[in-house]
Amino acid sequence: MDVVGVEGEAAGGAGGARAVPAGEWEREPHPSDSLRTFGAVVQALREHAGLSRVDLGARVQYSKHTVESVELGRRMPDEAFVERAEEALGNTGALRKSARHLTRGEAGLAAWFRRWARLEREAVSLCTYECRLVPGLLQSEAYARALFENRIPLLTDEQLEAQVEARMERQRMLHERPTVPFHFIVEEAVLRRRLGGAEVWREQLNQVLEHTSPRHVTLQIMPLEAEYHSCMDGPLRLLETPEGRRLAYSEGQESGRLIGDSKEVRVLQQRYDTLRSQALHPKDSRALLERLRGEA
Repeated sequence: MDVVGVEGEAAGGAGGARAVPAGEWEREPHPSDSLRTFGAVVQALREHAGLSRVDLGARVQYSKHTVESVELGRRMPDEAFVERAEEALGNTGALRKSARHLTRGEAGLAAWFRRWARLEREAVSLCTYECRLVPGLLQSEAYARALFENRIPLLTDEQLEAQVEARMERQRMLHERPTVPFHFIVEEAVLRRRLGGAEVWREQLNQVLEHTSPRHVTLQIMPLEAEYHSCMDGPLRLLETPEGRRLAYSEGQESGRLIGDSKEVRVLQQRYDTLRSQALHPKDSRALLERLRGEA
């Protein structure tokens, strides 16, 4: 079985995924030097201007948490942040010029997920089935924060913010890649779970409706009363690379597996395709979401 190691290249035709040393699962990569340097410049200019993070956040129309994450090198600032911060901090040109040299880090991504996350950014199609939680690409910030606040063992505040920022960063591809089809199948029970409380749940339902409204994003709900179900073995992700290769990803407790063997991927693709026929039609799925929102 040809399993692609999530930390390296294909493991080969006779072996399984490369073993990851104990502790490797929890260790997160440090912010890149360019992100750290850019953040330090933002912080220095902000402090020189006598502004708090809350003050700067109000001027650039981002939250205090976003400003903090940029200053600590945990988040890649978008063009709007750079432009507004430049204007708010004196128009010295330092931020615009340094932003040209920024490179993305992978802070906040679990070690076993990083390779899949890189493949996602280049894929020509993506399919996701989830039975545990709202897929990461569709999560609201408050829902993601509630997830990480429930993590055992508990995360530090810095680790929690890094996780949330990484998840929000991943979502940008939904808007930046409007010609790539994204397909989601989510269990109805997941969308009914009020994780984080009623307000977080209501916001999450709104987020799912908003993120699945563009033509290139499709959502189907697997109803509670379904009598047939082809993906009882757990969550599943599938993608197609620009070269036409199909890959799959399966995740469990503190582990993940990137699958490259064509026969195994073919079976998983068949299961997913069958599940599409068993789930609600996209229009009926949106109607169910609207009803759930009405109950919120």
